[in-house]
Amino acid sequence: MIGYLRGKIIEVMNESALIDVHGVGYEINASIHTLEDFQTLLGNEIIVWIHTHVREDALILFGFHSKEEKRLFLSLLKVNGVGPKMALSILSGGRPAQIHELIEAGNAKGLSALPKVGKKTAEQIILTLKGKLVSIDEGSKTKSETLTQITSALLNLGYKSQLVDQFVATLPVEVELEEGVRRGFQTLSGALS
Repeated sequence: MIGYLRGKIIEVMNESALIDVHGVGYEINASIHTLEDFQTLLGNEIIVWIHTHVREDALILFGFHSKEEKRLFLSLLKVNGVGPKMALSILSGGRPAQIHELIEAGNAKGLSALPKVGKKTAEQIILTLKGKLVSIDEGSKTKSETLTQITSALLNLGYKSQLVDQFVATLPVEVELEEGVRRGFQTLSGALS
């Protein structure tokens, strides 16, 4: 199974994106929010977290810009009556942190306002997932610490603060420290203060 892809976004469509990984184009189904993020990163190399869905007649890749979104997608698949397409529609209705809050608050009315979610499905989501989801804040804390470390390392290498901040803002959500610093060095070389 494919866990993630690293490559360049070459096209963003209504419900999917095309990622070029060493000359092979992978079509990735994604939520509206992930596609919006991809649109701003068009032509850039990124990491896309992947769920591979295998059916008798198809192999479908679902892509996520963050591990949090992928984790929530996989949790939604555990809910009776929720398949990959519906889970993706639910993720298109709000960011992972918002959906997580609705589930933890037991807000069936808020959940039923999401695309393709009726009252019964909302209640089933709450019944299945409430209290069982990993806190979104835990992932965000790790992310902000890593980005702070990348920023610090690049500033210590002599790059201008404004350029470093602009670069770090373009990094994928789940970038590793070493990868972020390496890419920063490549991108910012020639821009020493």
